[in-house]
Amino acid sequence: MKLIIGLGNIGEEYEKSRHNSGFMFVERMNKRLGGGDFSLDKKMEMYWVRTGEIIFAKPTTYMNESGRAVRRMLDYYKLNIEDLVVVHDDLDIRLGDYKVKLGVGPKVHNGLKSVEKSLGSEMFTRVRLGVDSRNESQKKIPGSNYVLSKMQKEELKVLEGEMDLAMGDLAVALGLEFE
Repeated sequence: MKLIIGLGNIGEEYEKSRHNSGFMFVERMNKRLGGGDFSLDKKMEMYWVRTGEIIFAKPTTYMNESGRAVRRMLDYYKLNIEDLVVVHDDLDIRLGDYKVKLGVGPKVHNGLKSVEKSLGSEMFTRVRLGVDSRNESQKKIPGSNYVLSKMQKEELKVLEGEMDLAMGDLAVALGLEFE
């Protein structure tokens, strides 16, 4: 069994923000695999759904506390860190690009710091979704503000294509087939 967790923030004000790319990814991949609806589990602090041998999950904690929920899910299902995939936004990567890496993440990401601290390790698979589409004048905006801003329609289309490519690479790595 694999646990694929998308990082993001719960709440309407964060929908379609760059920081919620992880949520968008797990929703999209679950749908592509023919999965059902996500259900809230307050004890686990997650919305989650099981689709075949994959559990897709979205923590209900805010980004900076994601590690607590990730740890609970791993412990409950008695999964190893090798069974974990964390999907997140990455401001170090341009919008349209992505990386699937083991143990390598962005310079600064508080959600990942929380996960690493809770697990006591950095050695889990990450799907790093590029979200940086700033022009030179926007580079002055603090990264924390930029990732919380909503994406434009054109940016969302680029992100969807990026997610589809990343899903393909992840599916190959996990031995999955899409319908």
